[in-house]
Amino acid sequence: MKRVAVIGGGWAGCAAAVELARRGAPVTLFEAARNLGGRARMVELNGRKLDNGQHILLGAYADTLRLLETVGLSVSDVLLRLPLQMRYPPQAGGMDFVTPRLPAPWHMLAGLIRAKGLQREDKLALARFSTTARWMDWRLNNDCSVNEMLERFDQTDRLIQLMWRPLCIAALNTPPERASAQVFLNVLRDSLGARRSASDMLIPRVDLSALFPARAAAFIERHAGSVHCGAAVRRIVASSNGWQLETGDPETEDGFQYDAVIVATSAWQAASLLAGHADVAALSSFSHEPITTCFLQYPPQVRLAHPLLALIDDARKEHWGQFVFDRGHLDAEQAGLLAVVVSASGDAITHGHEALSSAVAGQLAEVLRRPELASPSWSKVISEKRATFACTPGLQRPANETGINGLVLAGDYTASDYPATLEAAVRSGLRAALLALGS
Repeated sequence: MKRVAVIGGGWAGCAAAVELARRGAPVTLFEAARNLGGRARMVELNGRKLDNGQHILLGAYADTLRLLETVGLSVSDVLLRLPLQMRYPPQAGGMDFVTPRLPAPWHMLAGLIRAKGLQREDKLALARFSTTARWMDWRLNNDCSVNEMLERFDQTDRLIQLMWRPLCIAALNTPPERASAQVFLNVLRDSLGARRSASDMLIPRVDLSALFPARAAAFIERHAGSVHCGAAVRRIVASSNGWQLETGDPETEDGFQYDAVIVATSAWQAASLLAGHADVAALSSFSHEPITTCFLQYPPQVRLAHPLLALIDDARKEHWGQFVFDRGHLDAEQAGLLAVVVSASGDAITHGHEALSSAVAGQLAEVLRRPELASPSWSKVISEKRATFACTPGLQRPANETGINGLVLAGDYTASDYPATLEAAVRSGLRAALLALGS
């Protein structure tokens, strides 16, 4: 069996290493940071365990859900499953859209009929969009921006504000005026256009490290693999028998000859490692979008009506948050902790973390009409400045294959139907594992 090295312990790298270990391949996983998980992991700050970003998975994420089961997790234990919904605080004058647990497509139709806060023309526009997209098989002849597509589909301003804009930003982390309509349709195809359970929203009950990376490391080591954290690979060296890795650290620079190497780092780091071996132009051309999560701690008795509420972002009023999660619904030990997500947060973070947390707390106090929320007892802003690539129309993404025998790419930025999501990372890692083994 081939000996394989995986460089990068994010979700793509962990997925690749788990799949290799499952197939009996001797695999070694190298991660520069002290912990696995990459841009989706738990961090300890001032004695608190917080995720470096709040994530939602979809029922359509079949490969991710299978992988969680592979490493020994029960999906129902670690993920809270909610039906597809877009619920705004009733005080804010938004809408309340929840799909019942009926077979597709009746769940969407029933949810649309029952939806509150939408006018007749809004509901007709949503029905028209779904019907037309299905008729088109969720494909465009030529990619365009999400805004252009919504205009062609005669979507109402209110429906765009309350449904399509927040869904686009959440899924692609790119504003709809710059986001790829085709990639957005791909996500909708596999969720709204598939079986009912595929549209379910899955919220982690445990921290992101416990959700997969920690279990992945244990699985790899149980299957005769090895995991090295704090081991930054500086160079990949070709040899007569394969590949060697240079880390500059005698403890992790094992001197092994590897038959294949999977580079599962960020695109810009992969470009550095692969320079001199493969064409790296595509890896250096990405622009990126940040994601920011604002954690606000209140007394334990503070509780929202639902685990997840949508918020109307309005930069003119310094309303930056798009979704608020009540962590107390997910974990009793986090009662009173609210996590507000600001996707595509480039403008928001220019004001500084303190100003942003104050603005977000003020936003909650205003839209929920609860003045006490303006003054949390503790707050923390975590911002991933290169959280995802900007998912723009017609974006050319590199394949897993580098054109060099024994060198393979993995990452959410590689060629895929999906934007930069956990599912895209996992799919890329699984494919890279098969390529490394010559399958």
